[in-house]
Amino acid sequence: MLIGALPFAAASASQAPANEQARRLIRQIMQELRIPGLQITVVKDGQIVLSEAYGLANVENGVRASRDTRFPLNSATKAFTGVAIAQLAEQGRLDLDASASRYLDDLPAAWREVRVRQLLAHTSGLPDILDANGLLGGGSEAQAWTAVTARPLEAAPGQRFAYNQTNYVLLARIIAQQSGMSYERFLATGQFSSARMARTTFGDSYDLVPDVATMYSLAPRATDAADAPSRLSHWFYDIPPLLWAGGGILTTADDTAHWLVALTEGRLLGDAARARMWSAERLPDGRAGPWAGGWPVLRASPDLQVAGIGGARSAFVVYPERGVAVVVLTNLVGANPQQFIPRIADCYARDSSTPRHERVALARQQRAAIAGP
Repeated sequence: MLIGALPFAAASASQAPANEQARRLIRQIMQELRIPGLQITVVKDGQIVLSEAYGLANVENGVRASRDTRFPLNSATKAFTGVAIAQLAEQGRLDLDASASRYLDDLPAAWREVRVRQLLAHTSGLPDILDANGLLGGGSEAQAWTAVTARPLEAAPGQRFAYNQTNYVLLARIIAQQSGMSYERFLATGQFSSARMARTTFGDSYDLVPDVATMYSLAPRATDAADAPSRLSHWFYDIPPLLWAGGGILTTADDTAHWLVALTEGRLLGDAARARMWSAERLPDGRAGPWAGGWPVLRASPDLQVAGIGGARSAFVVYPERGVAVVVLTNLVGANPQQFIPRIADCYARDSSTPRHERVALARQQRAAIAGP
């Protein structure tokens, strides 16, 4: 079921055809994939040109999704952690090429040569603190940490890409150590506040956070017969504070778009720091790995494309050379918006008549004029 969209009133008239094309795509995709609720926000040249919500945030109670509904970013949170590390590096408070043991003196001996940039790009070779059943050992955060630090390296640092959550547990600790405040406090002061992210917080299915969308899946229960038909069911996710740096943010598409505008306009990072953050980590054979500094790199060149992807239900993709970013947050596991975001982004073609830097400067002037003195 689709519920009427909530239009973004400030959308430019020049974007009307692209916006209508994007709306048609979203409605079609929601029907095809059976997505209960969705938010979409599109940024073009530093301005939000489309911001809408569709469907139901909670199916069983008929609660409509709105632009204020919070959705989990899950692993797309890692992009925020990447920005936090890049900020500390830009401020001279850490070295991306330094070993993690320079900042954390209690690491196992085998872990001491892992570089900070290798943690960001999942090339550390560290064992994962999660297994198929959740935290290692099925116990507390402390027990899981004891279990993972007793395991050997799975590869020499820098030798191969292997996605895991231990990397971001360590990054959260490094951020706290070098900033003098908790991970979540550093993000709140250094990113959320600067980017006007008033609806952004941390949590999971166990936390009582207002206006959070209910998560669903179309997969049958584990106890169902193998040939059971798919049906919409609740999906519960557990992101304890230990794992917040890898997947704990709850937010809206609008808040995420404000953050992306602040990032690309240089209000969170300078150009050089941002460029390094978005540069893929190189593997030993010289090939670019699939991740940069907290961000998956979908395409390096031409037409750089970097992303945040989380929980098979939330994603944002940035196209810096096009001046476009698209955020899609859903409450269906398996929606995988990163797979259809490129179709939406293609609705917002380049304006070849005016250089991008001139379009961005004009957009900033227009926003300043609206804001007033």
